[in-house]
Amino acid sequence: MSKIDTNRPFLPVRIAVMTVSDSRTLETDTSGAALVARVEAAGHTVAARTIVSDDTDLIAAQLSAWIADPLVDVVITNGGTGVTGRDVTPEAFERVMEKRIEGFGELFRMLSYQKIGTSTIQSRAVAGVAGGTYLFALPGSTGAVKDGWDDILVFQLDSRHRPCNFVELMPRLREGLKETSHHD
Repeated sequence: MSKIDTNRPFLPVRIAVMTVSDSRTLETDTSGAALVARVEAAGHTVAARTIVSDDTDLIAAQLSAWIADPLVDVVITNGGTGVTGRDVTPEAFERVMEKRIEGFGELFRMLSYQKIGTSTIQSRAVAGVAGGTYLFALPGSTGAVKDGWDDILVFQLDSRHRPCNFVELMPRLREGLKETSHHD
């Protein structure tokens, strides 16, 4: 159902990758590495990569810093979307999001259901927009990261995807906002 129109130009976007974990390091972060590899293979730029502890304040602070950074168009996190006490990524997103993209979590869970069945209900994958920056929260498993990128984001972050995509909306994300220096 996804169609790439090769007559349209590919516009690379700058993507920051955040792994939310109390235990991973850059060396052991297979999910973050899988995401970085996919972002680069698709022709986009990895603008930044970091690991942040499962702490709402720390996650929200890093999100806010990247939202304010004109060299970051998209933030993709992995980890912290479950239902345990330490899973607080959606709560951090709620602190910074101006608009939710409801369909992202719904579509992620629908696609995930085809692979892992009812266990997908434990995922609180979420997405939104803040300060002209797209924000996507994926679960922390490498499989979930691959599914989120391969089945959704690789298409929606491709300017050639038809009938529409997130990239073509980027110039209009800040409409109506008072401050207009980001991404202009």
